[in-house]
Parts: sequence; structure tokens; C-alpha cells
Amino acid sequence: MAIDARVSRKAGAVALIAVAGVSLTSIPAAANGATARQPAAGVQAPTDPGTARLPSGLSALSWMVADADTGNVLAAKSPHRRLAPASTLKTLFAVTVLPKFSAGTVRRVSSADLAGVGAGSSVVGVRQGGRYTVGDLWRGVFLRSGNDAVHVLASMNGGWRTTAEEMQETARKLGARDTTVKSPDGYDAPGQVSSAHDLTVFARAGLANEDFARYCATTRATFPGAGGATTQIENTNRLLAGSHGMTRYPGIIGVKNGYTSKAGNTLIAAARRNGRTLLVTVLNPQSQAYNGVYKEAAALLDWGFRTAGTAQPVGTLHAVRATDDGAGPMRPVAAEVTEAQARGGAPWRTTLVLAAGAAGVTALGLGPLFARWRQARGRGGRRGGAV
Repeated sequence: MAIDARVSRKAGAVALIAVAGVSLTSIPAAANGATARQPAAGVQAPTDPGTARLPSGLSALSWMVADADTGNVLAAKSPHRRLAPASTLKTLFAVTVLPKFSAGTVRRVSSADLAGVGAGSSVVGVRQGGRYTVGDLWRGVFLRSGNDAVHVLASMNGGWRTTAEEMQETARKLGARDTTVKSPDGYDAPGQVSSAHDLTVFARAGLANEDFARYCATTRATFPGAGGATTQIENTNRLLAGSHGMTRYPGIIGVKNGYTSKAGNTLIAAARRNGRTLLVTVLNPQSQAYNGVYKEAAALLDWGFRTAGTAQPVGTLHAVRATDDGAGPMRPVAAEVTEAQARGGAPWRTTLVLAAGAAGVTALGLGPLFARWRQARGRGGRRGGAV
């Protein structure tokens, strides 16, 4: 059974589906006999008369613009092209692992936890013997793209290989068929690939989790240092931080940037304006321009906000039914995501709005979310804390 997105206009609330694949439909002919503009080779874009032209100078090998609220794909270039994802793959890591551990859980880091961090990796400064909360580690992942923090969390999750296998299974459940996981931190590894489509799906699923949304929207935070001291860390997403010559993008709420020599620059950017949330994924711009990945993403966001709701989409993000585990038929499940000015700068608050059978939520990987929803429901109110 496909799961349809629902949109609520109350108090700016929107509905996000936590599992999604994409179907890009053929581009319709212009109405009334008008001659439609034809998109560039490899690009799927609206051809309706009067629709804003795509930004000039787009050089990325692959990109996508999608409306996170409705699931409409507004435009895309080679969305299923399999490319090295770099640290944007950490979105899938977070979707898979983040719900498993309370933010207040403390980990004393061992040498085994840090074994295998790749040469030249981005790190946040996790030290052997140091004590870190899970919240500290996730801030290290989202703000500094710390592969050291990823290794510690993966160790907590049963190890590097186990985590990669679980991420692969999560991708399958989300309908993300272009992704092969070899290294959970996104570090270049033979055979590791993803796509603009899959990364958009991961970000959309992540934003349905309040903790994910809060971490990916955090600009600056403190991180434990040596001897009980703390250090200030800043998000490496320049559209979010407004750093290195970039202005903070209006309405930006995340999500994740990356870079490796094989992947080039990669970025998933989410922004919200006037009750609409857009996701843009940009992979490996070829222009060599300084801040090129950020400039191309910002230009696509600008175009999307001008275009969304006025032009025929080129496709739609559809939920994908997970394999039934034999415990009974699956029923629809969705997550309502309401814009909120929660403490810590969290832009989202998450609760389940369509109940599902236990087998369904387990198959979809939403067991913890469903359990918290039932607890909140039993208390007669919505839960505003972590899910």
C-alpha cells in the first residue's frame, strides 16, 4: 500500500512521510498549444509557459529540487546517477542510528572506538579516554562532520560492519535503491555510492525526527575539550553558518554538506519559507568556483521557492511499502512535522498522526517513534521531547 503525504494548513503544520522513493514522470506538453521550453540534456524541469527558468551556470553532475511537504519533485538532473556521496551519507547514518540512544547517555571512548578513522578525515576532536554524551557526539557529526564521532556511535551500535549493514537495510526500506554503503561516515570506499534522489529521501526522513532536525539546524555549539574545558564548534554547512564568504540562506534549516577527493563537494540543503519546505541536493559541481556547491544550491532553492505551487511537478516522492514481516498487513503510518520555536532552536516537533499496526512500524523502522507517540497519547497530550 502506498502512503500518501497529507498537508495540514493549521498553524503552519505540514505532513512528512518518513519513507519515500521517487517517481519521475514524463514532462507534460504545454497547454493551449503553446510551445514549451525544452530543458537541457539530462534535466527534468517544468515546461509550463511562464514558469521561471532554471538558474544559469549549474554545473553539478546531479541535483534535485523537491517539496518536502507535498513530495513533489520540482526539477532534477540525473537524479539516479550513482556518485560518491561524501559526508552527506551521514544523513542515512543518523536516520538509522540516532533513535537508538538517549542524548544523555555517556560513553567513555576506548581506542577500539576510534580505530579505523580514515587518514585526512574531518574530526571534531574526540579523545581516547574522554567521556561524551550521545548528544555531544551527534553535534560532532552534524556540525563538524566528525568521522571520529561517527566511529564512536557506530561502535555503540554494534560495530562498523553491523552499522553499514543496518544503513543498507534502512535505505532499502526507504526505497533508496541507488545507495551502497561501505563506510558509514561517507569516507571514500570502493563501491560506495548514492544519488541525489536517495540523499533527498534520507534528508526528508531525517527531518521527521525532532532530534535530527534540531542537530542539523544547529549553527554553533560547545564540545568537550581536554581537562574539562570546552571548545566552540561551528557548522561546516556554509549556507547555515553564513561563513567563508556565504550569507546565511533565508529560512535555512539544514541539512548536511560533504567533501572528498572522489566525491567533490556535495550538499543537501533544506529551507522553509512562507509555510513551504524545500530540499535541494547538489552533487559534485564541475565549475571549480569557490563555494560553488553552496551557490548552486542557493540558486536552486531560490528557483524552487519562486516555482513551487505554480508549475506542474516532474515527479513525486512516493512512500514505498516495506516487506511485511508476516505479523499482519501493514497500514498507513506518517509523521506530522509542525514548525515550532522549541528550545535549542529546533524547527520541528514530531508526533505520529496515523497509527499503524506494530508489525508495520517495526518494518518501517519507526518503532521508537510509535512507542513515544503511544506514551504521549496515554498521558492525554502531545510529547514535545525527543523521539
